[in-house]
Amino acid sequence: MFLVTGCAKKAVAPPEVEVTPPVVETPKVTTEMDMAEMVDPEVEARRILDQEMAEFENRDISFEFDKFNLTPEARKILAEKASFLNANPGVNILIEGHCDERGTREYNLALGDRRANSAKDYLVFLGIRPDRISTISYGKERPLDPASNEEAWAKNRRANFVILNK
Repeated sequence: MFLVTGCAKKAVAPPEVEVTPPVVETPKVTTEMDMAEMVDPEVEARRILDQEMAEFENRDISFEFDKFNLTPEARKILAEKASFLNANPGVNILIEGHCDERGTREYNLALGDRRANSAKDYLVFLGIRPDRISTISYGKERPLDPASNEEAWAKNRRANFVILNK
């Protein structure tokens, strides 16, 4: 005879597992690229135009002493300005002619006028309507650099460009 004895086993409860619902994160716009995609296209177009207009106005052309003929560099800059003007047919400009301090007031006013008109004539040659371009001469009255040396004089012999209808 074979006898088996034993104790009753205790019932073991299964371990309690805590169930947490999955966390759903809402996407956040954090990158500049994401922000740029959300910008109103009209606002972005205006920002780009404002930047192009500032670049247009901030780039002068220079002239040699007592000259009003355009240098190759001036022609290149004017070609870039013509491209901008062709792309923006509603923009009208003023070209201001300037001189250094040497020479009489009257002579420099006339030279500044020839410089401004030289730039205008080249823009017209490049296809810009003349009625979109006004000119004025300030002669030596508005120097960019008030010093009396060759470096300052070179800065002052210029034509600069102002957009009239921003």
